[in-house]
Amino acid sequence: MKMKLINAKSFYFLLVLLLFVSRVNAQPTDKPPVFVLVHGAFHGGWCWQKVSKQLRANGDVVYTPTLSGLGEHRNTLNSKIDLNTHITDIINLILSEDLHNVILVGHSYAGAVIAGVADSIPERLSKLVFLDAMLMKNGQSALDVSPKDIRGNFIKSATQFDKGLSLPFMSAEIFGVTDVDDAKWVNERLTNQPFRTFTQPLVLKHPYGNQLPLTYIACTSPELRAIQLFADEAKASKDWKYLELKTGHDAMITVPAELAKMLESLE
Repeated sequence: MKMKLINAKSFYFLLVLLLFVSRVNAQPTDKPPVFVLVHGAFHGGWCWQKVSKQLRANGDVVYTPTLSGLGEHRNTLNSKIDLNTHITDIINLILSEDLHNVILVGHSYAGAVIAGVADSIPERLSKLVFLDAMLMKNGQSALDVSPKDIRGNFIKSATQFDKGLSLPFMSAEIFGVTDVDDAKWVNERLTNQPFRTFTQPLVLKHPYGNQLPLTYIACTSPELRAIQLFADEAKASKDWKYLELKTGHDAMITVPAELAKMLESLE
């Protein structure tokens, strides 16, 4: 009788323990979605101001980190900053803030960054959104996937500017920002890109996207020649949800309300 009583107590203890563990494990998926918006080359977290304001006004939680060596972190530019540094920047943000159910958005160059993040911590993410972004595969760098003439110009510019430490920033007009006031605001904030972020290959241990839903938002008016082939790739693939914005490359500057609405439609 005593043995049966002990067994019954053990059974109920284990049952309560299992229920507790299952509740703890289930909590992250019960949390509302969080947007983490990752800027592209030469930019910083500042470029998402209008989009994040719109999202937050609608009750969304939004993070807009600035990658190492850029934006307000321009003073930290050094020869050791590479693609892995930027991937680690975003991983550390997500882990430090204990974020779950993250809709991870990467603009332009940051397509490589969010692909690297997904390869490492997919359990923290719910969706990957590539905004007019580069799609580097395992073993490819930003230079590898750039058109030959652009690749040559990048190498020449970085070498002549500061012996390959950084790539000088280009004007806002190249990114499709045509409004005079917007272009002035952007040009005052653009910073040089750590060049090793363009030369270091992306290393993936899992299939691209690591089983997460993939969305590609193409900016089509005008299309950047260096980006168009990635948009075409996503549009032709059944693995991607493909969307378009009829604006230039820097959609977060030119059509922030439309972009915010499109992002919210993915929640």
